[in-house]
Parts: sequence; structure tokens; C-alpha cells
Amino acid sequence: MADVVVIPGGMFGPAAPLPMYAGDVAERRGATVHRHSWSTECPHPNEPEVESWVRGEITPVLDAIGGRPLLIGKSRGTNAAAIAAERSLPAVWLTPLLRMPWVAEALRRATAPFLLVGGTADVVWGGDLARRLTPHVLEVEGADHGMYVPGPLTESIAVLSRVVVAVEEFLDAIDWPG
Repeated sequence: MADVVVIPGGMFGPAAPLPMYAGDVAERRGATVHRHSWSTECPHPNEPEVESWVRGEITPVLDAIGGRPLLIGKSRGTNAAAIAAERSLPAVWLTPLLRMPWVAEALRRATAPFLLVGGTADVVWGGDLARRLTPHVLEVEGADHGMYVPGPLTESIAVLSRVVVAVEEFLDAIDWPG
């Protein structure tokens, strides 16, 4: 049985639409989904200390699960990229904090495949860097950090659908859970 750990962003927890649906993709493939909620107040997300704080939150979860779970992280949760690199864990990083040097460096060290999902209107996204880090990239023109695009709300809901398809295609490409 495969496992997935969903690591939330800073605002809405693991049941926010992006991480929830990404986790649901894995669950429909037979995986057990472990949805993490932050237990304490986080340091400022622009400070390097946030990486060790995320490590302190996620390491016990991974140790309890064992094996090689898929990680799905949103925004603040992408600070777990260092753990993924150290443990060679595949990952889906939703709106990753690519402008934070410690996150980008952790992604450079990764040996397992990962998907990066972001939007061109997100100040922490870097499409050129994303494409240098991995062949698995979904970049949405005009999408902000919540993957909302200008115009009717239905356009942003369509973006969520594109993210689900990208996660499905990524998991197919890496033959996960194998």
C-alpha cells in the first residue's frame, strides 16, 4: 500500500482545494492519504528558520509512516523539499516558494522526480527556474499564489481541474505507486 503525506500551506490547511484534490488523485490510486495540520505557530515564511520548523513538524509523520511516501506540499509545505531530497521521496509541490533560496537549493538536490505547479502572477514562482529543476511543470498564465486567475471564478475552477490532470499525468509518468 502506498502512502501520501499532504503538507499544507500557511492559510487553509490540508483541506484547501489544491492540496485536497492532489491528495485525492493519489487516494483514487489506492494510496493512504495522511493530511497534516500544523501544530504550532510558524516562523515568518520568508525566514530560513521556517525550513527547520517544517522539518520538525513533518519528520515525525514520515518516521511513523515509514517507506517512501509521496509528498504533496502547498506553499509553506514546500519547505519539506529538503526532507524529500534527503530521503529521495517523489513529490508534488503546489505553488512552491522558488524565490526562497533554501527551497530552490533543496529542489536542486532532489534525486526523486517531482512536479512543480505555479502561476506567472505569483511573486514566489519562477517559471524559468522551475523548468531547469524538473521536466514536470505546470505553469498557469496569470495565476496568483492561490492559483486564481483574473476573470470569472469559473476560470479559476478550471485551473484546479488542470492541476488535477497535471498530478494524474505526473503520477502516470513516474509509474506511481508502481
